[in-house]
Amino acid sequence: MFSFHKTPRLFASACCGAILASMPALGATGQAGHYGYGEPATDEQIAAWDIDVRPDGKGLPEGSGTVDEGMALFETQCSSCHGSFGEGMGRYPKLAGGEGSLTEDRPEKTVGSFWPYASTLWDYIHRAMPFFAPQSLTDDQVYALTAYVLNLNYIVDADFVANKETLPEVVMPNHDGFTWEDPRPVVNNERCMEDCKEEVTISDSAAGKNLTPSTTGPLDEGITE
Repeated sequence: MFSFHKTPRLFASACCGAILASMPALGATGQAGHYGYGEPATDEQIAAWDIDVRPDGKGLPEGSGTVDEGMALFETQCSSCHGSFGEGMGRYPKLAGGEGSLTEDRPEKTVGSFWPYASTLWDYIHRAMPFFAPQSLTDDQVYALTAYVLNLNYIVDADFVANKETLPEVVMPNHDGFTWEDPRPVVNNERCMEDCKEEVTISDSAAGKNLTPSTTGPLDEGITE
């Protein structure tokens, strides 16, 4: 007969043994790195995640949209947050205006004043807008909204047609405000093992300043190695 204080340990051991016995042995499938669960991602699943668009336009899909088409869509899908002309509503951001404000104390970082690439606008609308139903727009609708927002900022004319060929050719007003170059100098510090100090003197510490828990205190009471 088992004593009461040992029963939980024996019960836990029995459960663990049953679980381990039911698990497939690692490498049982013969595939390196395979742990016996999950399945390879399908082409459709990969395509659903692979939606980024690069600054040069790579990743833009087939389709097109005009400024007029975008104006009608903007009124129904976007104006409640961004205003009919991109002026912003309440605390929702402005999409147009702000020219020349980036050097001011309170710059307005709009599509026209700040964004460096037109393809970024397409990418953001496609993946995140409208706010209440992201990724619900068709590619043609995203092209149309992109064209309209660019027109609101006087970047493209009213007859502009956005597609994967014309959009990468749009030069944004703040294009030169961004750089891919890192201005920090390259520093290669080699470990020096010559003329090292024989002794190190500690000039200050956190002890006694109530900054860190003490090594002996209420939390340590009753704790033994």
